[in-house]
Amino acid sequence: MIRLIAAVDSKLGIANDNGIPWQGRIPTDVAYFRDNTIGGTILMGYGMYIEMSKPLAGRTNVVASHKVNSLLPGFQLTSDARKFLADASIDIWVVGGAGLFAQTLDLADDLYLTRLESDFDCTKFFPEFMSKFELQSSTAPITENGIDFHFEIWRSTIKNTN
Repeated sequence: MIRLIAAVDSKLGIANDNGIPWQGRIPTDVAYFRDNTIGGTILMGYGMYIEMSKPLAGRTNVVASHKVNSLLPGFQLTSDARKFLADASIDIWVVGGAGLFAQTLDLADDLYLTRLESDFDCTKFFPEFMSKFELQSSTAPITENGIDFHFEIWRSTIKNTN
């Protein structure tokens, strides 16, 4: 199963040129990400990789990039994200960034989204998905540090044949 997991603002923004605007302000979202991805395999783009000083603990960390030949210890490299996902015999969590989400959305079975109810003036966005996915569940609103949000799970309405 291929799942994309992201926090998005009211305009589907996920980051700006300085990173994630709400970083460190929503501990419940950090726990949600950790609890869902722990013990699994995560696939990230090169941009996300270069922001990390070490791999996320308790997960197999795979970086999709054709720009490099080697990575820091604890990271694995794939030069073709779509082929990696198509050939996978295990569950994979695609964790960002925007380019990787756009490149792999059509392969996803599920989307795990933290929906923030404010506009954070992002410059990087999650792709439009509502025409290809159906809402499966949504939690009650939560407020932390002045930020209102809730969790949603969406399921693909298109049978993946790739």
